[in-house]
Amino acid sequence: MANTYTQIHIHTIFAVKFRNALITQEWQERLHQYITSIVQNNGHKMIAINSMPDHLHCFFGFRPHQSLSDLMRMIKGDSSVWINTQKLSPSTFRWQEGYGAFSYSRSQIPAVTKYIVQQQAHHSRKTFREEYKDFLENFQVKYDDTYVFKELQ
Repeated sequence: MANTYTQIHIHTIFAVKFRNALITQEWQERLHQYITSIVQNNGHKMIAINSMPDHLHCFFGFRPHQSLSDLMRMIKGDSSVWINTQKLSPSTFRWQEGYGAFSYSRSQIPAVTKYIVQQQAHHSRKTFREEYKDFLENFQVKYDDTYVFKELQ
């Protein structure tokens, strides 16, 4: 798209199906690399990626040549197939339906990056559900609590 200039930064959050803690430290970095390659191969720029055993955060510079829903479908679908093909999970791996996506200005990049990199420390103080609901409320996203990721059983 000639003469199209954008500056869009998107932070996405998505969970393992049933919030199962299937992402292990043994292959977490390989998963991050795989998802980064999907983002980059689609013309976007990965800024930060990190995960907990039951969910993942991606922060990337987004180019408008592709819809966010198409990119997320590829990230979640392709990475699930890769995890299962590589036999990294003891059971069939799937991502939970849906995701959160939040936009940030350029000046917020360092703070968002730091937040994502420090996920392990952050979750020692706050559950994933609390974190996710905070995002929805801070961004004034209307939601039905029935469909918000549930706490682990």
